[in-house]
Amino acid sequence: MSNGPRRLMIEPLTKQAFAEFGEVIEVDNSDYFMINNGSTRRYHRLATTDVQDQSGEAIISIFQATPLSYPLTIKMLERHPLGSQAFVPLLGQPYLIVVAAKGDAPSLSECRAFFSNGRQGVNYHKGVWHHPVLALTEQDQFLIVDRGGEGHNCDEVFFEQELVSLHLEDLPTHTG
Repeated sequence: MSNGPRRLMIEPLTKQAFAEFGEVIEVDNSDYFMINNGSTRRYHRLATTDVQDQSGEAIISIFQATPLSYPLTIKMLERHPLGSQAFVPLLGQPYLIVVAAKGDAPSLSECRAFFSNGRQGVNYHKGVWHHPVLALTEQDQFLIVDRGGEGHNCDEVFFEQELVSLHLEDLPTHTG
């Protein structure tokens, strides 16, 4: 057994790297078309909500988050089995994302960490394991689009032995 948590490398958030876990919501390198008599670019359908299981409905919320202490040992992950969940930063501040693939039980040895430049949101696919929001600045705010309605839609798993940690000095130097 090792002497502590395995250090999780932090990758820049890109559509290709994140595709297994969901969609990256951003205008950079995204197609658009003009509307409103040519005064507005519409970046259409950057992500798709998936919330209709058990008569769910899409809801919009705002989360106000505070940074955790770093280095951070990842001790839990959660998933939403009945719906997708989108996080869109409102204040343009960078933040971190930790995810693991869909499945009955997540494996921290296979989880990945991403760095959003603050102009990128994410939409977790239904059932994707993820850490709760990881703000890097005080009082950061996120627009959330997720599922409301009946049914159990949040599973949490807590880890005691298989641990990984995030270190801010590992942030990518090129963040797009």
